Amino acid sequence: MSTDTDTDTDTDTGTGSGTGTATDDTGTRTRTGAPRRRRRGAERRPRFAIAVTALFFALLYLPVGVVVLFSFNSQKSLTVLDGVSLRWYEALLHDEVLLDSLGMSLRVSLVAMAGSLVLGVALALGLVRSRSRLGSFAGLIMLVPLITPEIVTGVAAMLLFKGLGITLSTTTVMLAEITFSISYVTVILRSRIAALNPEVEEAAMDLGATRGQALRLVTLPALLPSILASAVLIFALVFDDFVLAYFTTGVDPQPLSVRIYSAIRFGVQPTINAVGTLMLVGSIGLIVLALAIPRLFGRKGGLDLLSGK
Repeated sequence: MSTDTDTDTDTDTGTGSGTGTATDDTGTRTRTGAPRRRRRGAERRPRFAIAVTALFFALLYLPVGVVVLFSFNSQKSLTVLDGVSLRWYEALLHDEVLLDSLGMSLRVSLVAMAGSLVLGVALALGLVRSRSRLGSFAGLIMLVPLITPEIVTGVAAMLLFKGLGITLSTTTVMLAEITFSISYVTVILRSRIAALNPEVEEAAMDLGATRGQALRLVTLPALLPSILASAVLIFALVFDDFVLAYFTTGVDPQPLSVRIYSAIRFGVQPTINAVGTLMLVGSIGLIVLALAIPRLFGRKGGLDLLSGK
């Protein structure tokens, strides 16, 4: 009789407490309630972190969204949206000053892309193949431009050109952008070159190829996805660059980013919204292309282009 009472008491206690016990076939009791509560707590979404993240993205992209929205405004107002129109995009096509600046930005981006690729590939090959302490030290030096504030680089480039008696012009902008972009290409390609099997190139030379032919026919084709991705990335970075272009450009023509800055000091025109929208769309397209190129060549993903894997 006492045994039945004890059993009923245990059962009632386990049911009412929320922690409870479970009995398996062997008669062993295990606690089930506490692990369930801990599991539920672990599965809860971090509401505060989600709210902070949402606020961050809202503050980051809301101004950009306003620029895109008012670029389609049918009126000149920058505060009241009154209909949708392509009026300001048509006005942009007839603005010779902005078109000249756009053409200059495209030329600077193409030249900087080509120059930084040639020098960056050669430098990355030299740093990886060099086994001396000087090569290791040079590899560390290549990281300095990536962490140096761009305004410091811009002022230094301007002082260098003026110290050498070189008049600021389109050429100085190209030289400055090439110098600034070399580090990006080198860092992207350096890890990729280090991952290549040197025995493949040595086998090509054993079969009669010269060192130059082995480089051209074996090494460079293997680096092609990373080279193309670097090219697209550099083009996008240089096209959008303002700080370095501002300190190294001449009077006329000016890069598009500098021209926009000069225009908004006297008031934001709706045409500037249209230019900003086109630059945004172009930059996003170039970045997406840079990330997609490795995948098009059969690699696992595009985000690895920054690490060169």
